[in-house]
Amino acid sequence: MNRHLSTARAAMARMFGDHLEESSTGALVRTSDGREFLNCAGYGVFFLGARHPRVVDAVVEQIRRHPLSTRLLLEPASAAAAETLANACPPGLSKVHFVGSGAEATETAIKLARAHGARRLITTVNGYHGKTMGALSVTARELYQQPFQPLLPDVVHVPFGDAAALAEVLADDARSCLILEPVQGEGGVIVPPTGYLREVESLCRKHNTVLVMDEILTGLGRLGRWWGADGIRPDVLLVGKALSGGVVPVAAAVCTEEIYQPFDRDPFLHTSTFAAAPIAVAAARAAVEVIRDEALVPRAEAVGKWLREELRRSVDRHCPHLVPEVRGEGLLIGVELANAGLTGELLLALIDRRVLVNHSLNNSTVLRLTPPAVLSDGEVERIVDAFDESFAAIAARFR
Repeated sequence: MNRHLSTARAAMARMFGDHLEESSTGALVRTSDGREFLNCAGYGVFFLGARHPRVVDAVVEQIRRHPLSTRLLLEPASAAAAETLANACPPGLSKVHFVGSGAEATETAIKLARAHGARRLITTVNGYHGKTMGALSVTARELYQQPFQPLLPDVVHVPFGDAAALAEVLADDARSCLILEPVQGEGGVIVPPTGYLREVESLCRKHNTVLVMDEILTGLGRLGRWWGADGIRPDVLLVGKALSGGVVPVAAAVCTEEIYQPFDRDPFLHTSTFAAAPIAVAAARAAVEVIRDEALVPRAEAVGKWLREELRRSVDRHCPHLVPEVRGEGLLIGVELANAGLTGELLLALIDRRVLVNHSLNNSTVLRLTPPAVLSDGEVERIVDAFDESFAAIAARFR
């Protein structure tokens, strides 16, 4: 790894125990030394767990029949997947533009907004929308932006959850595009105040602002409901991570007919060789169908509530002085620590107990859990026990 991949990445792997991922099934990841980890990590990709049989079967069948397209003739797999995804989205979102990653979906939204004359981009402090150049311009973190300046011009940052601050920016009626997460993920699982999203939608309509809802992490059931923007109709809805079914990378920008018009008029205005690849859209269609047919959205709500309650009880028993809050919705859960050093200690303690979690890229004091909705009750109990032991361990060391 040191020779041909990132040296820093290899050093981080050594810090985490030098484990080599070798196979995975459902909520489990197995390493080359025969150890088995419960996967609450993966940055939200594994909502269906690893290698869900229906998704694998759909992809394998597509590979055997027609894995990649000419991009000249019509290709029915992408149309079928688009219909399935659009039917699961909020009403009014009917046009689907498939891409290869969440960052590419953000780029698509930015270009659509520009095509409609929206030159100013508005994003939220500690929002995260990807690291390609356009997406990085609206990922409001100097740590990632500074080495690549200059980025896109006319980008404004407003506090997340503060509709009054947004209203102040929009008051000049300059044609704008707002890119917003319904719950900030990399920002540390920040849930906005009740009514915030509806107020945002109202402001965007009043000021003719393109509203892009980034549900790359939160969508398709992660929050215990199909979409964090439930009851809101954005102009563009960004979808990713869980759309892959944990099998093939794929993402999408789902749009209203009005906002999608520039791409309807010219199909070559924004293209990518591997966008809407048959193998990718086969995974996407199967993933949406599995989430629907196996009732994974209510399962996410129930399991998430169970986990949050048990983790809070454990914190109260062992370390309320070290963990200010356990928060989240559905199976997007944040554990906030008193400082960044404790975040690392808890992450390592959980790895020692065979549970994988993620840190938050825009908030170093928050560990994030994004477990699969296919967790068994026994696996939930294993996660709870691992946290209980880990909280007790850090409490003993940091009094």
